[in-house]
Amino acid sequence: MELDEIFKAIPDPDPKAAAQARRRWDSLAKPLGGLGLLEEQIVRIAALTGSEEVVLDNRALLVLCADNGVTAQGVSQCDAGVTASVARSLAAGSSTVCHMAAAAHCRVIPVDMGILNFPPVEGILRRRIANGTGDITLAPALTREECIAAIETGIALVHECKRDGVQLLATGEMGIGNTTTTSAVTAVLLNLPAPAVTGRGAGLSRSALERKIAVVESAIRRSCPDPDDPIDVLSQVGGLDLAGLCGVFLGGALYRIPVIIDGAISAAAALCALRLCPNAGSAMLASHVSSEPSGRLLLDALGLKAPICAEMHAGEGTGAVAAIPLLDLALAVYHSGHTFSHLGIPAYIPQQ
Repeated sequence: MELDEIFKAIPDPDPKAAAQARRRWDSLAKPLGGLGLLEEQIVRIAALTGSEEVVLDNRALLVLCADNGVTAQGVSQCDAGVTASVARSLAAGSSTVCHMAAAAHCRVIPVDMGILNFPPVEGILRRRIANGTGDITLAPALTREECIAAIETGIALVHECKRDGVQLLATGEMGIGNTTTTSAVTAVLLNLPAPAVTGRGAGLSRSALERKIAVVESAIRRSCPDPDDPIDVLSQVGGLDLAGLCGVFLGGALYRIPVIIDGAISAAAALCALRLCPNAGSAMLASHVSSEPSGRLLLDALGLKAPICAEMHAGEGTGAVAAIPLLDLALAVYHSGHTFSHLGIPAYIPQQ
């Protein structure tokens, strides 16, 4: 299907299923809304899937990996070779997020969207659109056609997960330089100055942060992306990981699989998906408030609140995976049958 056809095929959330899930929460022997955002997330999942019987046993983390030409401008402590090294670590099950995912009973699926000069590696899905991206200070990151292909690849990845019975997706990424591209995308979409949305990423010095801000400003001046056209924004100053993640959020809404947003990078991709198709928001679940300056700004733009405020900025999907046990805990109560009637006590009544 063409993207426009996909947007039209994304269903509305089911208000009946949402109401049923909310009634179930209110029947349980606890204060009304006592589990806060955790209750709300289960209700959102019910609305997305069309059923109050929320089951999230089969879960996977998609980590989209790609290199960014903007690293040539000295915006990171390390060079592009680290992207390949971490991708191999993801495949070997030894990266930071792999240890967290094992504890959360979540499968990790690394995907090569465009790692620079990267050969096929067992355990890494090969979905290469290009061999890295252009330096956004000098040229577009991607052609429009490459950007659309990356978005379509993200949608297709969700379709494959749906076929394999996945019931919950988490999003992650790996790509040296992608906090710079994310800052540029965010500045354009939110119409904010670069200093307001640009952080230290993996740990830049003050002088290096100033250089990074100048790079973001230079890239935006060069390209003048159209803020009303997320594909133009992604192709001009984004990257393959961002475009692919945009597709993952669209695919989640199309195939009715909830997708957990990680930090600022995946939140920027989620905002692109929301701007392309408002119904894409039905699949999105917030995980944590990134310590990057754009973290809370992006969640506000998405209309979402995150249950975790832990000042995380590790990437790889670590924040998204950290939210999975919270959903498990919520579902333990949701499915408990521990109702007011079971205890023989009157239920709470909503008050004005």
